[in-house]
Amino acid sequence: MSSTVPPAPSAVNAATVEAARRRRARMQEEERRSKLARQLVTPEGAAIRLKLATAAERAGAFLIDVAIQWAIVIATGLGLRFVMGAMDPGSANIAWALWLVFFFFVRNFYYIFFELGTKAATPGKRALGIRVTSRNGGRLTANSVLARNFIREIEVGLPFQFLMMGGDQVTGWMALLGLVWSGIFLLFPIFNRDKMRVGDLIAGTWVIKNPKTKLMGDISSSTASVAHGRYAFTPKQAEAYGIHELHVLEDVLRQSTQEVKAQVALRIRQKIGWHMQPGEIDTAFLEAYYATLRRRLEQRMMLGDRKTDKFDVR
Repeated sequence: MSSTVPPAPSAVNAATVEAARRRRARMQEEERRSKLARQLVTPEGAAIRLKLATAAERAGAFLIDVAIQWAIVIATGLGLRFVMGAMDPGSANIAWALWLVFFFFVRNFYYIFFELGTKAATPGKRALGIRVTSRNGGRLTANSVLARNFIREIEVGLPFQFLMMGGDQVTGWMALLGLVWSGIFLLFPIFNRDKMRVGDLIAGTWVIKNPKTKLMGDISSSTASVAHGRYAFTPKQAEAYGIHELHVLEDVLRQSTQEVKAQVALRIRQKIGWHMQPGEIDTAFLEAYYATLRRRLEQRMMLGDRKTDKFDVR
């Protein structure tokens, strides 16, 4: 007759200690992730969870962008130097002055140009999967982009200027004090929980993770038959929203709760004058309207007509 031998006390204690260690490690990892997680409530009432970019990701994106900027400046400078060899002194001076103007625009408007685009991200940010967004859940405005980038000259431009200062001891002390002052701006993202630059604080922006997904294609392909079937929206109803609302609706379908979907569906029905049909499901309605809105916006863009949001009445 066989009997079960109870485990030794030392084995039980070791298993308990290991389980506790794993539990602590899991809780620490969840706490670390939660520190970068934020909830954003859009003007449409959708609560979306976002993950902030880390200071390391932002620094890496900045270094990539700086490398691109210098590559552009150096390449054009070498090309200009080659061309100036065949010019008379007067024309060469004019060409040099134009290159300095070009350098100024590359230095100051590189970030503005890309962040005002639909991706709201420079090539460096796109390479690391991050982007700029508004902290109030609305559109990223031109004023916000201009504010956050013009402050960069104080944060980054001044330290380099102070480092390049020379002269007597007084000038050296001024350069040191200026460098310390500018260092406060440079280290600001490390010492605040939202990883914001001073420019982000003034402009009301965040830099968030932008995971690469193919949800836009997946949603439209899976709901095309539904949109042409039970849900037949009029052209006026399809014109109610723009690209911004399309992106918000995509986020709602991707990661919001059923309660949020019901609230958004109610808002859209009221906006477009849609009467809820018997047995109508909120998620199916949202997917069908998403497919219709996306198709309509694509048709307009093919004709060169871009509707930015619901306030764009062109």
